[in-house]
Amino acid sequence: MSNTIRIKAPRQAARGEVMELKALIRHPMETGYRRDAYGKQIPENILDRFECRYNGERVFAAELFRAVAADPFLTFHAVATESGSLEFRWVGQDQRVFSETVELEVL
Repeated sequence: MSNTIRIKAPRQAARGEVMELKALIRHPMETGYRRDAYGKQIPENILDRFECRYNGERVFAAELFRAVAADPFLTFHAVATESGSLEFRWVGQDQRVFSETVELEVL
């Protein structure tokens, strides 16, 4: 399964505006408890952390656990202060990093 990332973030915002940001990553979040059709245990494969950085400064972070459903979807808010980048970043238990960056213009 590929790790498709979908981000919903404004491309432009007024200074001081509260922005709603949404992030979804296609990921199985396997607990390690399930078995496949042949009875073989499916190995654990989860994302441990998520964070959003606005011009390098962390504005939101979350720890993810086995109980989080497949394809984690997060919604949070940040205040538009200056033009720059919003980096959305997930880290897996194997330390693999999945990220997407959106450029924001503050008017």
